[in-house]
Amino acid sequence: MKTIMAVLLLIISIGNINAIDTESYQFIDHLLSLNGPRGPELFEDGIIFTAPSSYRRVGIAFAHEGFAKVYWFRNLVYPQDILTAQENAEKDKKKQGPVYTDSGILFHVYTVPPGIRELEYRMVIDGLWTIDPINPVYRIDPAGLAHSIVSVPGVKKIPSTFDAPPGSLIFSYNAPSGEVITVAGNFNGWDPFMYELQEKTPGNYSLTLPLPPGTYHYVFFHRGQRVLDPNNHNRVYTKDGKLASLAVIR
Repeated sequence: MKTIMAVLLLIISIGNINAIDTESYQFIDHLLSLNGPRGPELFEDGIIFTAPSSYRRVGIAFAHEGFAKVYWFRNLVYPQDILTAQENAEKDKKKQGPVYTDSGILFHVYTVPPGIRELEYRMVIDGLWTIDPINPVYRIDPAGLAHSIVSVPGVKKIPSTFDAPPGSLIFSYNAPSGEVITVAGNFNGWDPFMYELQEKTPGNYSLTLPLPPGTYHYVFFHRGQRVLDPNNHNRVYTKDGKLASLAVIR
């Protein structure tokens, strides 16, 4: 868990990545599960593109944007938790911060615009335009240039608090099957045990609560950790200085 949180802080420190919620455990866990660069991969409402970190700089541009904007990849690194006694002593002596290990992966996550079912793109690798070297699917345009292609299946919309019937909120969360997910907020005195989400389909948990009009602050509890709603980007600081998700019933 320390490793996950450290990677989380590192990713946040370099900025949010499009609309994918980099504070969600699902996103962090998925990035940590990558054992090397791979072809384009669907994640939530976006596509993860990866490349070897042996390249100095990698960017990507898309045909539907006229190749007018280049999105630059970021380096995925993680804390080196296990050090020898000598290494720890040397680090303490020099008052150094955490030691990070290169995962060997550069990555970019692109949020797919509504209605797009195929992404046509080119990459810039160390200053040269090219197709994606780890995506074998490409197309030659009329000018003779090769463009990489990735199909985008219809993305299933995840229910959010804003889809609830009038006078209620829907709390939704994705996690491995068989988990215990609860929700707490200013509507129940922040009791982390009172309301448990039900697993409607494998890995998809939800709970609908009838509530009067008002402004609500809430968080999920998963594996003992306080987690913001990955499907709701409205955030607020509570009176005790902690970050919580925000929803309003009018």
